[in-house]
Amino acid sequence: MEVPLLDLRAQLATIRREVLPAIEAVIDSQMVCNGPAVRELEAKLAAYCGCAAAVGVSSGTDALLMSLMALGIGPGDEVIVPTFTFFATAGSVWRAGARPVFVDIQPDTLNIDPAGIAQAITERTRAVIPVHLFGQPAEMDEIMAAADEHELFVIEDAAQAIGATYKGRKAGSIGTVGCLSFYPTKNLGGFGDGGMVLTQDRDLAERLEIHRNHGQGRSYIHKVVGGNFRMDSIVAASLTVKLPHLEAWSARRRQNAARYDELLADVDEVVTPTIRPYNVAIFHQYVLRTPRRDELRAFLADQGIATGVYYPLSLHEQECFAALGYQRGDFPVSERAAGECLALPIYPELTDEQISYVAGKIKDFFAS
Repeated sequence: MEVPLLDLRAQLATIRREVLPAIEAVIDSQMVCNGPAVRELEAKLAAYCGCAAAVGVSSGTDALLMSLMALGIGPGDEVIVPTFTFFATAGSVWRAGARPVFVDIQPDTLNIDPAGIAQAITERTRAVIPVHLFGQPAEMDEIMAAADEHELFVIEDAAQAIGATYKGRKAGSIGTVGCLSFYPTKNLGGFGDGGMVLTQDRDLAERLEIHRNHGQGRSYIHKVVGGNFRMDSIVAASLTVKLPHLEAWSARRRQNAARYDELLADVDEVVTPTIRPYNVAIFHQYVLRTPRRDELRAFLADQGIATGVYYPLSLHEQECFAALGYQRGDFPVSERAAGECLALPIYPELTDEQISYVAGKIKDFFAS
């Protein structure tokens, strides 16, 4: 049996008749960049996430970078980030001219450790970027308390967590801003790249809109130096069609995760994901951990099962950040996770037969 890590064609088959007319309408209008389709998506996503405003941008990475720029964060500033996350979290801080300050993660959820945040705050700290990794929210109450005490901005990296909730609140709606990604492989993925910045501050939303379009308050009059962060209208149209399906897709991912949990419960050699009881996760990835990760991955590949490694090297060990002075051993929980994490197929269209096949092969591996 062949089991891909993700099958976007299977999802497309369920919405093709809805999405093609929406794309054709954008083409016919020729308002293909930051047009009315973007405004429609912004309104619907602001409502869905429980935010006052949403600003569509060109990618999840640009959502982070633009947020830093609009908040005035730059050279001389420090921004606290987890060292176990996708590169864009720290890369955007670097591109803004600020210094990323790395913090270790919790050993069970793999989200940023609030205790580490408190220890990392200095007089130069301006913001913290908690990442809701793999679709589970970080410990936002503790993070917000530390940020409030030290007057820090909180930029939620919710790129992997659209629709996830923390104590009833949507990921991305709690901090100063929340950043979403619509890269095609995300739970809500567009026909092309895209992102969104969420906020409860309408004045900040206006600043974000200005930064999105080269800092123009009006045509060719530049209040600040912004960037070309505009969203393509075709991407927005495809996302507007997909959004009503998101809750059902997320529920199916949770069902698939629960089935994996059940089937792998007696495999002592693997650790399945830990979800806090007050969180509703969306399982952008279903990541198990085992010291024999690489062997298991090779075995599963031979059985036709695709898997993913998120992430094989912590950010403090990346060559491009060598000048920051971190060393191996500085963040042992992250370093261990980088050697043990393995993502299994979890997409909504996965069949029960495929899940049983994957779990069965994992059991076969450890039994042998």
